[in-house]
Amino acid sequence: MTLTHFDAQGQAHMVDVASKAATHRSATAEGWIEMLPATRGLIETGHAKKGDVLGVARIAGIQAAKKTSDLIPLCHPLAITKVALDFIIDAERNAVRCQATVETVGQTGVEMEALTAVQVALLTVYDMCKAVDKGMTMTGIRLLEKRGGKSGHFVAGK
Repeated sequence: MTLTHFDAQGQAHMVDVASKAATHRSATAEGWIEMLPATRGLIETGHAKKGDVLGVARIAGIQAAKKTSDLIPLCHPLAITKVALDFIIDAERNAVRCQATVETVGQTGVEMEALTAVQVALLTVYDMCKAVDKGMTMTGIRLLEKRGGKSGHFVAGK
């Protein structure tokens, strides 16, 4: 197995995808932010001082997916066709789960866009709640599934 972002001399480069077929590609990622019970309560009830925490985090995640190539040096700019973020508040765990799905029709996948969307959405939750809980922890950020492209279908844990 070889790393595709390095040339024969070991220098970093952007992978040439010109000869790849444009196909429908999708990726889904997830992550969690754990917090104090009171912080979770503020998010659930919509009483956070800065407003609708999950609504703002959703917009931040969508924006992040679209800007991934500006943040990750060797990512290709993509024409994203869909970005969807879902949040689940887990009362037992005192956490919020974020799941992002990104789609495109193109020559390269959208795994990085889905992972970036999750990370930035969780960072936004942190930013909006840090006044009451600086000890929040982001964890479990991972790719759940990807479809399309030469490497085919991937499902975490299979």
